[in-house]
Amino acid sequence: MEPPDRPGASPSAAPASDGAFPTASGVLFGLGLGGFFDGIVLHQLLQWHHMLSSWYPITSIENLRLNTLWDGIFHSATYVFVVLALYLFWRTAHRRHLYWSWRLMTGAALLGWGIFNVVEGVIDHELLGIHHVNELVSRDQYVYWDMGFLLWGASMVLAGWWLYRSGQRLRSSATRQAAPSVG
Repeated sequence: MEPPDRPGASPSAAPASDGAFPTASGVLFGLGLGGFFDGIVLHQLLQWHHMLSSWYPITSIENLRLNTLWDGIFHSATYVFVVLALYLFWRTAHRRHLYWSWRLMTGAALLGWGIFNVVEGVIDHELLGIHHVNELVSRDQYVYWDMGFLLWGASMVLAGWWLYRSGQRLRSSATRQAAPSVG
């Protein structure tokens, strides 16, 4: 028998059927974390790109101000994702029993972060071309950094999905074992 998903929990301590894990909260949290990582690490610390740096290269104070404004709008959106995630998580935890699961939370967060990377990579890097992952390398190398970013995102989606599904299977197994037998 596989160990329960929660440290110290036993299969007989299975959650009530209404104690569903707030998946949307985990996905929103991952979207926010992915955006914060992108904005803080790639935009600010490494300074590889800014929000509109392929359209408005950082060659003047005016372009720097415009990119900084859009970086701020981007950070505001990621902040809203995290606030919404916390709201949903808090609301669920206070209204009914919450099934606490590191697999479900980590899986959902990885799903969100990976979705962020894939969507942002496809739209901003490839379709709109408003910036690329690393604009400090020669232009002919942009594609390698952009594809690496997409592969990183896709691998997080796959790992998140696998981890989330394993958490669901453990919960389902624990719920079945806790159900009273008939007969």
